[in-house]
Amino acid sequence: AFYLVSGSVRVDEEVVSGPLLIVFKKEEPIAFKAIEDTHGMLLGGEPLDAPRLIWWNFVSSSKERIEQAKRDWRERRFPEVPGETEFVPLPEEK
Repeated sequence: AFYLVSGSVRVDEEVVSGPLLIVFKKEEPIAFKAIEDTHGMLLGGEPLDAPRLIWWNFVSSSKERIEQAKRDWRERRFPEVPGETEFVPLPEEK
């Protein structure tokens, strides 16, 4: 995959602009070309060993670990972000 942060690239005959995540087909050659100043990140590798769960800013392969992260966030057990003074509460669950 290629995460296009800013700028534009040509993928085959299509021009795309960021921000955008471009996912390429497995085992097919890829080619893309920047057509202006561009910032991005190329991602690749073996598939993850298990599906990932996402809730708000938390990602894990374990539902229990996400629930623990929610408790830790509510109880402010995460380290503070340097220079940040505002606490952002967890979103309400629906």
